[in-house]
Amino acid sequence: MLFGLIADIIKILIVFAGLLMSAAYLTLLERKIAARIQNRMGPMEAGFHGLLQPIADGIKLFFKEDIIPSGANRLLFFLAPIIVVIPALTTFAVIPFGAPVKIMGHIVPLQVADVNIGILFILALTSLGVYGVVLGGWASNSKYSLLGAIRTAAQMISYEIPLVLSIIGVIMIAGDLSLSKIVSEQSNIWFVVYQPVGFIIYLIASTAEMNRVPFDLGEAEGELVAGFHTEYSSMEFAFYFIGEYAQMVVNSAIIVTLFLGGWQGPFLPSVLWFLIKVFFVILIYLWLRWTYPRLRYDELMDLGWKVLLPLALANIVVTGFIMILIKG
Repeated sequence: MLFGLIADIIKILIVFAGLLMSAAYLTLLERKIAARIQNRMGPMEAGFHGLLQPIADGIKLFFKEDIIPSGANRLLFFLAPIIVVIPALTTFAVIPFGAPVKIMGHIVPLQVADVNIGILFILALTSLGVYGVVLGGWASNSKYSLLGAIRTAAQMISYEIPLVLSIIGVIMIAGDLSLSKIVSEQSNIWFVVYQPVGFIIYLIASTAEMNRVPFDLGEAEGELVAGFHTEYSSMEFAFYFIGEYAQMVVNSAIIVTLFLGGWQGPFLPSVLWFLIKVFFVILIYLWLRWTYPRLRYDELMDLGWKVLLPLALANIVVTGFIMILIKG
């Protein structure tokens, strides 16, 4: 009992610290990749090749003046960034990041909590992020922020539907909602082989859910200053970006778990395989951002409702039809 409690606390601390550190250093990685694509050097001054830049940014944001617009709803203004961060940090609790290990005669699963409805837990938490964006835009008492929040709400709700439908095929093949069971079902072949369409839909829809280019219509600095977080400064501003980058790590981990075999792989330790796959998916997200231009809003909605949604529904029908043929 005591050993299990200590193991759970250690796993929670590792996951929490790992997500915060990865969110901080993803800002540096993104700036380096952007510089590479644009034939620049990127951050170079803070530490060796800019390795201390995230720490410098954190210190700067911590000591910046915290400005609150007149007429803003102070309570919601402070709560909105926190509402964005908490779901991103909590979602990782049900994701298995390695094979179970034996410690002092006890089998310890490398997962904070193995619940039998892990996918539903993830979908429920990730859908809460829209509240932080909408409340932040509304509480700022700014027309730019409100317009950005309304745009983002419509975008996130629209793309959440194909995102959810894209993983139905995985659930049908695995026959289980537990993420650890889904990983174990991929011991012979990854589900991306069976579900390439679902993989692509999830990748695109999750990019839109995170409001990243080419789907950053909620910010759209060319027309909305900075969208829903225009009026934010200091640590509240930092919380929004911690939430975005932590969500990118979580979405990458979800893709790895559902489509790329989770922690499974030859020769290397399971945790290392998991981290390599997550890093690969993160690189795809970063490459997308610095390669494609922002869509117009009508193009954004057309892609979600007229392309991704029909494709996701067709994927479910085709998957079911093939499973009936195989079992029949």
